[in-house]
Amino acid sequence: MARLSLGIDCGSTTVKGALFDGEKVVASEIMMTSARPAQRMREIYDKLYSGDVGYVVTTGYGRELLPEADRKITEITCHARGAKFLSGGAGGLIDIGGQDCKAVLLDEDGGVRDFLMNDKCAAGTGRFIEMMCRILECDGEELDSFAEKATPVEITSMCTVFAESEIISLLAQGAAREDIAVGVIKSICKRTATFASKLSISEKVFFSGGLARFEVFRKNLEEAMGLPVLTHPHSQLCGAIGAACLGYERMK
Repeated sequence: MARLSLGIDCGSTTVKGALFDGEKVVASEIMMTSARPAQRMREIYDKLYSGDVGYVVTTGYGRELLPEADRKITEITCHARGAKFLSGGAGGLIDIGGQDCKAVLLDEDGGVRDFLMNDKCAAGTGRFIEMMCRILECDGEELDSFAEKATPVEITSMCTVFAESEIISLLAQGAAREDIAVGVIKSICKRTATFASKLSISEKVFFSGGLARFEVFRKNLEEAMGLPVLTHPHSQLCGAIGAACLGYERMK
């Protein structure tokens, strides 16, 4: 008898997969999407699928690309369900992805009461951080240590093109790289909090997406929102986990 469900979340930057047994995530995979989303989904599927899997759900931008999927569900719904599982009952969700930002107002069951999505501008997304790290010559995987003890400088522009020019100008003026980095992060978090405030989230917030693994982001987002912001070691897998949870419920 099948006992596992598989969720695969194909985003613009990474493809994530999660195997769920009804109580916990028993295995997971993350790969860079690159220019081959269908191939990456196939690779995740081949790594995680077995005879124990009874239901497969895909989500994200590439959710239509895996023929073996039993169901395809929007990323908003899957992230909401994943946040419920990982947080135990947050009232809101913030997801900063590679090319978009999502804010979701959750109900007590992990359902979507309302949501906002900004996918028209790269500012405040993972791509924006990639640009910053490239100019500042810092390792994107070491943002917390890089930003430690920094004194943020003010970043006035949140347009990706203009912010790049501003960062270069600040470097020319002698500003420390780490001070600029935290200034950019603080600006992103303020922008995200303003964006999310339209939903009137009044309880603790779950922070998902690749940037949620950095404490400097969580801390600044919490400060900007004025609400407790929670993360989890599996925050980056939130959409895939939500897809797997929904698949498990369907399977049973």
